Amino acid sequence: MADNAPGAVYETDALIAEDIDAYLATHQHKTMLRFITCGSVDDGKSTLIGRLLYDSKMIFEDQLDALSADSKRVGTQGQEIDFALLVDGLAAEREQGITIDVAYRFFNTEKRKFIVADCPGHEQYTRNMVTGASTADLAVILVDARKGVLVQTRRHSYLCHLIGIRNVVLAVNKMDLVDYDQATFDRIVDDYAAFAKGIGIDSFTAMPISGFRGDNITAAPSINTPWYAGPSLIEHLETVEVLADAAADKPFRMPVQWVNRPNLDFRGFAGLIASGSVRPGDAVRVLPSGRTSTVASIVTMDGDLAEARAGQSVTLTLADEIDCSRGQVIAVADAPPEVADQFEATIVWLADDDLSVGRGYWLKLGSQTVSATVQQPKYRVDVNAVGGDGDHLAAKTLSLNDIGVAEVFADRPLVFEPYADNRALGGFILIDKITNATVAAGMLNFSLRRSQNVHWQATDITRQHHAAMKNQQPRVLWFTGLSGSGKSTIANEVEKRLARMNRHTFLLDGDNVRHGLNKDLGFTEADRIENVRRIGEVARLMTDAGLIVLTAFISPFRAERQMVREMLADHEFIEIFVDTPLEVAEARDVKGLYKKARSGELKNFTGIDSPYEPPENPEITVNTVAMTAAEAAEHIVRHILPLA
Repeated sequence: MADNAPGAVYETDALIAEDIDAYLATHQHKTMLRFITCGSVDDGKSTLIGRLLYDSKMIFEDQLDALSADSKRVGTQGQEIDFALLVDGLAAEREQGITIDVAYRFFNTEKRKFIVADCPGHEQYTRNMVTGASTADLAVILVDARKGVLVQTRRHSYLCHLIGIRNVVLAVNKMDLVDYDQATFDRIVDDYAAFAKGIGIDSFTAMPISGFRGDNITAAPSINTPWYAGPSLIEHLETVEVLADAAADKPFRMPVQWVNRPNLDFRGFAGLIASGSVRPGDAVRVLPSGRTSTVASIVTMDGDLAEARAGQSVTLTLADEIDCSRGQVIAVADAPPEVADQFEATIVWLADDDLSVGRGYWLKLGSQTVSATVQQPKYRVDVNAVGGDGDHLAAKTLSLNDIGVAEVFADRPLVFEPYADNRALGGFILIDKITNATVAAGMLNFSLRRSQNVHWQATDITRQHHAAMKNQQPRVLWFTGLSGSGKSTIANEVEKRLARMNRHTFLLDGDNVRHGLNKDLGFTEADRIENVRRIGEVARLMTDAGLIVLTAFISPFRAERQMVREMLADHEFIEIFVDTPLEVAEARDVKGLYKKARSGELKNFTGIDSPYEPPENPEITVNTVAMTAAEAAEHIVRHILPLA
């Protein structure tokens, strides 16, 4: 057939199509390795990633031209390329020559696909490093050959091990600046090995490299390190075992992210399979309720599946109509995960403000969100002493970048597994309820035995029965305001009026409670939080008894007042703001407290050296400048009527 005949064209097109299909099939079935680069500041992490992208031909010509121009503009030596500019995308990063945010980059070789996270080295941005490490299979810990193992090297190594990364590469970088000296390399490896053993890193791969010059980065061995016989970095990355596949061999778990109900004839439960595999007909258990059923079908956009495995997003339909919603977990019936509300956890504190012990935070674990409090830490980890006798330090709280172990109490049961067994059901974050900022990342170690042994005892006489006997609706009248604002006086007047109406009440006064129940508490922020928490629990028990409870406390923090509100049934918590200006309250100074605070004799006094956060949307506000205590009490009573 002639070359210009139509059949020849079709035959050539078919061959090209076959080649493309073969290439795409090969590319599609490559394994994926997620890894991070971390270590101390200016160890060359961004430069290393830039070199990997450059050598793997993942840079377009226009990008290369722009990179060359940027390299000249920022003052790179001679005409050479500054590979770090490929990764440092923020203007502040380029101006300072540091990494601030986590930069993710994709590249591939003939053997494997990669997603690499360039993590910042500055201690200030440790929180960003934790984010990058949370999904990684391997960590490349860089060490500047001139500086050796530093504090941030230790911190990042400890965090990587804590998060569950078991493949570690110790890349001794900038060997060109020490004349490729083997003794320098060996000394750094020995120092790191001693530290790594202390934190539980059983093995690591050490290699001498130069990200700037390209030594031992690509497949070709460097002529500058004839004494090194190990693999290049890219060779190691292409052949190392991907630990993420191990999740497929564990029992089936799928956190429910969404109830898929497009019409009345279909109800499925959508989520990402965290571990194991599932098939139609498998017996499953929905937690925390414990209800059982069998899988009817596995639905995807491409049709029903005969099997689904870890890492796949699917919709499961069940054979039985059982209650299941977002936040619950579908698991294999005969080996379900645990359910508990009290845990020991390892916490990495990420916020500028310290941990407030006893304060309520949102705890988010997968698709589950609960309110939780953190108790005083058992200890804080000193990364410089890890492996020795002094690595556990006493701590009353946790500050920015601290790593500590503490007990965590949730307000309702969580479905979980220890983080060491399952990242998806063991890793959580804490969120500030006021700012919605993520303040900590944590790993659940185990449930506390008391959370399994202590159960709620149902009683026949309910809180509704108690209230009906008293012919009233239980309430908590929560008086808040500065010291000297008149809270106790007004609360006393309100209780006298309610008594004349034959209402069953009890007044909890701040000073009176500190003589007994809370006599062990001081006036630090943590103690104030615990003071309010205890009062909230007592008030809740009293509402169960059908009482109208009046509380007169400064309760300076909005978060704790909200915590008490969430303990109670809807509309039972009535926040009453006794609005008195500081200068008026201080002028009254009945107890002489302001005078002591001004002279420095009384520390942590609200309004002077400790803040007061006024309510933003109180149910009732009374101004004690514009009205008397009796008038304020009358206004409050009229507002809360009727009481039955």
